[in-house]
Amino acid sequence: MKVTVIGSGYVGLVTGACLANVGHKVCCMDADEAKIALLNRGRIPIYEPGLEELISQTVAKGDLEFSSNIDHACNFGEVIFIAVGTPPREDGSADLKHVLDVARSIGRHMQQDKLVISKSTVPVGTTARVLDSIRGQLAARQSSLTPRVASNPEFLKEGSAVSDFMRPDRIVIGTDSEQVRATFRELYAPFNRNSDRMLFMDIPSAELCKYAANTMLATKISLINEIANLAEHLGADMEQVRHGIGSDPRIGYHFIYAGCGYGGSCLPKDVRALQRSAQDHGCSMQILNAVEETNERQKHKLFKLINQHFGGDIKGLTLALWGLAFKPKTDDMREAPSRALMEALWQAGARVKAYDPEAMEVARALYPDTNRLQLCRSRDEALQGADALVICTEWQSFRVPDFELMQSHLREPLIFDGRNLYDPELMRSKGFRYYGIGRGASLCREDKLAYAGELSLKAS
Repeated sequence: MKVTVIGSGYVGLVTGACLANVGHKVCCMDADEAKIALLNRGRIPIYEPGLEELISQTVAKGDLEFSSNIDHACNFGEVIFIAVGTPPREDGSADLKHVLDVARSIGRHMQQDKLVISKSTVPVGTTARVLDSIRGQLAARQSSLTPRVASNPEFLKEGSAVSDFMRPDRIVIGTDSEQVRATFRELYAPFNRNSDRMLFMDIPSAELCKYAANTMLATKISLINEIANLAEHLGADMEQVRHGIGSDPRIGYHFIYAGCGYGGSCLPKDVRALQRSAQDHGCSMQILNAVEETNERQKHKLFKLINQHFGGDIKGLTLALWGLAFKPKTDDMREAPSRALMEALWQAGARVKAYDPEAMEVARALYPDTNRLQLCRSRDEALQGADALVICTEWQSFRVPDFELMQSHLREPLIFDGRNLYDPELMRSKGFRYYGIGRGASLCREDKLAYAGELSLKAS
């Protein structure tokens, strides 16, 4: 099939490259001419494992092309995906300007009947507005062409987006047309061979699926962080608790890792957008309000631990920071916990020496002031002369460091671990003072028991 993808960001590039990889002819279009020029030189503007190689292969085979010409893009494909951004407005709602601008452009330029698919994460009712926008432009042209629309939300995880697309656990499609269903079966046949993963439903239900999925995941993260904070007061170890509850198949192990909060481009934005949508329809979503409030507090958890350890005076200190991206296998720093931490440290008069395997250039663009932030070439360089190590991202390369080297580089053997990478008792045996998240306030076993006994006495 011939497919157009309008919007060559994270979702658009993955969608276009993966469809081209199985033999469809794909044109990825973007209004940003500099981005298109970069893509035509074989480079991509984001980091996503396997994506750059996949794009190079499909371009070389002639199955993928890039363009900034909207007229060419609208008439290239029989199917057009809208995959442009929906950034949050100040009130938390999704800004649909780019989506509706694309819909109007399609209506102005299409020369034959088209299937237009909403791939962007959009509030319920947006696909209907896309259809109205296309029809409005066709009416202005006095055209009798027939546009059809569908919702096909993406469920890609940054860091594994290519494999998620190639081996999906579900393909959600919103349509009330059997003709559209047949088109989707042909389009996605290469990804749907072993078992039928296609879930057809009405358009509003498909649009809500993406928001429901992300807010459910955000809820799990905030709830486990609340339990972890309680564990610190009770002298319990959240890692042991996690194994105890994760073994229950009704709960599972996914998204129950205590830490310094979630970030990225999806969960924070989608939680707020669904809250706003609920408000607009007179619904109260108190759980989601608590999810967001808990996450904002959790992003300041590491600063609170650091500040308490140093008696409220961290002016002039230098902190080594491992991890800038909001999660491993990406360079995305949007709403990353590292940003909240660094900004709080700077405000208190501290300096930061940071290292991340992929997000260094993004950090340099966000924070060009080298007096406050020194970006280091390696994790070990970041440690040199620092008063403590802080961990914000659970990159694999951080899991087994050289602890003796770490001790020799740090002014004090002190670690604030926002991702619980290390065992507190092991760290203590190596001479470190170690603060995790929900790790019994990093007390030794005897102190934990004594602390729990004190609480029991007080309660009685």
